[in-house]
Amino acid sequence: MAVSLEIERETGADAVIGVDEAGRGPLAGGVYAAAVSVPFAEAGALLEGEWSAVNDSKKLSPARREALAATIRSTPCCLWAVASASPAEIDELNILRATHLAMRRAVDEVRAKAGGGAVAIVDGLPVPALDPSRNVVKGDAKSLFIAAASILAKTARDADCLRLEREYPGYGFAKHKGYPTPEHLAALARLGPCPEHRRSFGPVAQGELGI
Repeated sequence: MAVSLEIERETGADAVIGVDEAGRGPLAGGVYAAAVSVPFAEAGALLEGEWSAVNDSKKLSPARREALAATIRSTPCCLWAVASASPAEIDELNILRATHLAMRRAVDEVRAKAGGGAVAIVDGLPVPALDPSRNVVKGDAKSLFIAAASILAKTARDADCLRLEREYPGYGFAKHKGYPTPEHLAALARLGPCPEHRRSFGPVAQGELGI
């Protein structure tokens, strides 16, 4: 199924912001969210042209994601923002609330640029903190704006994992992106958590205790 503008138009709103997140499952690093909005007058042409390959980030190769992210960010009529919640905020709030916080930060930035109360359409379950909003199950595979947001969130988080690789070598962040792979769990057992690990996540707590 190709993404379209049907969901955006179904809201009946003059301005719509697509929202998605990346990084809820990893054991380290922040959770990222992106928000994307394009005027309807330009969105159709983008869907047929420069953004025709935009899709759910999980369906794209890393190289294609990076190229599309650059295209999205450089589109003159596109309003976008990427935000995050830190590992400390994840530990304090829990991962769901921290994800919603990152989403709200991104949406607030785009709404400020757009000048008001654009309707947010968010992938997955409802996020009351974004109201006015609408949730769309598997929205990143249906909505052009949500798919674009998924690409920006994913590439931003991947870039941060490269930073983690440089700052905390030995864990393999560039490869596993913080997810609980056998390699990552073995590194946790060997090295213990680094400052960017999420202490509230079970495998990290076990690594901290040497279990």
